[in-house]
Amino acid sequence: MVRPQGGANLSPAWSLRVRAPGLPVRAVAVLAAALAAMLGAAVGPGVAREFRVADTQVEDYPTVQAVNHMGRLIEEQTGGRHRLRVFHSRQLGEEQDTIEQTRVGAIDLNRTNVAPIGAIVPAANVLALPFLFRSTAHLHTVLDGPIGDEILASFEPYGFIGLTFYDSGARSIYTRNREVRSLADLKGLRIRVQQSDLMVAMIKALGATPVQLPYGQVETGLTTGLIDGAENNWPSYVTTGHYKVAPYYTLTEQTMSPEVLVMSLRAWQSLSDEDKATFRSAARASNRIMREQWNALEERSRQQARAAGTTIIATYDRAPFVEAMSGVYAGVMANPLLRRLVERIRESE
Repeated sequence: MVRPQGGANLSPAWSLRVRAPGLPVRAVAVLAAALAAMLGAAVGPGVAREFRVADTQVEDYPTVQAVNHMGRLIEEQTGGRHRLRVFHSRQLGEEQDTIEQTRVGAIDLNRTNVAPIGAIVPAANVLALPFLFRSTAHLHTVLDGPIGDEILASFEPYGFIGLTFYDSGARSIYTRNREVRSLADLKGLRIRVQQSDLMVAMIKALGATPVQLPYGQVETGLTTGLIDGAENNWPSYVTTGHYKVAPYYTLTEQTMSPEVLVMSLRAWQSLSDEDKATFRSAARASNRIMREQWNALEERSRQQARAAGTTIIATYDRAPFVEAMSGVYAGVMANPLLRRLVERIRESE
């Protein structure tokens, strides 16, 4: 872990992670939340605050830059009373760690993919379903409309405030030693997945062996042969260096699970109604910035991988991949509310 610069205003979570490294992550999160509550007991609506933001991506990644833009808007619109301090590059832990810490209030805001947080928020899990979205345009129609607003609102009972969605592109499968053109090619391969039961089920349904690894450990897993491949979008494939050790990239595009920016309910309740409106509008504005930067980065990453000699498999037998997901959908569709949500997404133009 990289120690945040500046020394002051460190999060309670940081202190506990340093002083009690043997504690389980959940115990750290609970203790950190208790400390945060004691330290912030006097904080009420309108009181000036610095809000801690977690992101596992590197400093120049579009999500980090989008949150920085949001922070500038908030600082301007509150006359400097509120500001965001972004801890990028996994400084506050891997996604699973930061989700728990945000839920209990030790981290104020968090950018995470919907797949891992979907273990807590059922509606978020729907957005990670394989082969659900027909295109990026279809995804944006859903996220930018009433369905997206409803999903963001559904986070609150679970200790989060959903502020906005960010793009994460289409996730595809890439491997170290052989091309994947059919389900038979995946059989027996160890494929890294996000720490999500849904992603585990998806890879199992494709005939491969899912291996749950934190994002920061994937490169080592590929290099050492612990895993045979992984699945992710173009920017993540390239910015992490995975393309150097896993040179076969199949355009399966099995999921388009977006990122989501959430705020701790505890931090949200410390805001005045006026400040809440400011945070929401600034978050939505950051979405537009993120998409612009994302599109440019995605194209640069694709070109960089191609120039480095990556074998891009664009033609493969897609139908069996889609058909294999019937069992994955069965569990979700058994819930009437989630089934209707899936149906509404499919019906969206």
